[in-house]
Amino acid sequence: MPENKGVLDKVIYSYSTASNQAEEENKLLRETINKMREELDRFKKLPLMICVVKAVFEDEIVIQIPNGNEFLVNKTNDCENLCPGDSVLVEQKNLTVIKKINKAKKFAVDSFVIIEKPDVSWKHIGGLKNKIKEIQEVIELPLKKPELFKEVGINPPKGILLHGPPGTGKTLLAKAVAQSTNSTFIEIVASELVQKFIGEGAKLVKEIFELARERAPSIVFIDEIDALAAKRIEVGTSGEREVQRTFMQLLAELDGFKPLDNVKVIGATNRKDVLDPAVVRPGRLDRLIHIPVPDLDGRKQIFNIHTKNMKLDDDTDIKQILAVMDNFSGAEIKSACTEAGYFAIRGKRTFVNKKDFLKAVEKVKQSEEENKDHLQMFG
Repeated sequence: MPENKGVLDKVIYSYSTASNQAEEENKLLRETINKMREELDRFKKLPLMICVVKAVFEDEIVIQIPNGNEFLVNKTNDCENLCPGDSVLVEQKNLTVIKKINKAKKFAVDSFVIIEKPDVSWKHIGGLKNKIKEIQEVIELPLKKPELFKEVGINPPKGILLHGPPGTGKTLLAKAVAQSTNSTFIEIVASELVQKFIGEGAKLVKEIFELARERAPSIVFIDEIDALAAKRIEVGTSGEREVQRTFMQLLAELDGFKPLDNVKVIGATNRKDVLDPAVVRPGRLDRLIHIPVPDLDGRKQIFNIHTKNMKLDDDTDIKQILAVMDNFSGAEIKSACTEAGYFAIRGKRTFVNKKDFLKAVEKVKQSEEENKDHLQMFG
C-alpha cells in the first residue's frame, strides 16, 4: 500500500507540473494572439491626414488639406476648442475630424542651430573692456534686472549688431553674455536660413524664434548676418527673391506683433556696409558696436590669457613680441601662441622662448599674406 501511495503521489506531481506548463503555454499563446490582433487592427485602420484649421463657424469648420485645397466640414465633439491655425487629424475618406494634435513643425530646428550653455566668461576676453560694458548695459542688464527698466518707463533694445574685422572676438562676446545671464545660446549661420523651396526659409526663421521663446531667457546669435540681410535690390531670380522673403520674416520677428520678451538678438558681420538699413534701424538691431583690432594694451591682455598655462623662458621679451604683433586680431594672437608651442615641441622643450614666438608671428603673417594674394586672384 505505501508503494502504491508513492506511485500515486508521483503521478499527481507529474500531472500538476504538466498542467502548470500547459497553463503557462496557454497564457503565452493568448498574449501572442492578442498582440497579433492588435497588429491586424492597426493594419486595417486607414491612415489619417494632418490638416490645418482655416476658419471656425458655429456648426462647421474650414480645413485645408496638404495639397492646398480647402473643405467645409461639420463639427464633431472633438471640434469644440479648435481655433484657426490648429492642426487636426482627419479621416481621408469622408474628411471627418478625429482630434486636435500639437502643431506640426516643418523642420527639425535643432539640426539648423547650435544650442548650448556656453562656458566662456568675461575673463576669457581681453582688450574689449569698453565694448563689454556696452554689451552688458544693452543685453545683460535687461535680462537680469527687467524691473529697473519698468521703473524708468523705457523698453530696452531688442538686439545689437557686432561689426568689425574677422577674429576680433564677436562670437566670444555673444557667448560670454549668454553665460553671464545663464541664458540659452542659440547660434545660427545666416546662410543656412535660406532654403530651397519658396517659403521654407521664412518658416524656419519663425520656428527658430519660437524655440528661443520656449527656452527663454535666450540669446539668438546670427553669425555672418550680411548673407541674409544685405541691401535689397530689384532682382528677377527666384533664389534672390527667396532670400528676401526669409529676410522679411527676420524683420517681422525682430519687430512684429509677438514680443521677444526675454529673447535678445545679437548679429555679427564683417561687412556692415552691405547691410539693409531696415535691420539696423531703431527697434531692431539698433545698437551698433564696433569690435576693432586690439591696441597694444589689448594685445597684452589677450597674450596673457593665451599664455597663462604656458611655460615661458626667462629671456622672453613680451614687449618686443607684442610690438611685432601690431595689427593682429585676437584670433591671430591665439594662433601665434599655439604655433610658438609647436616650435617648442619640435625643439624637444617643455618651455617656450622668445625665438619661438618671433618665428610663430612670422608664420602667421606669412599665412595672412598668402590669403590676401589668393583673394586678389578673384578680385
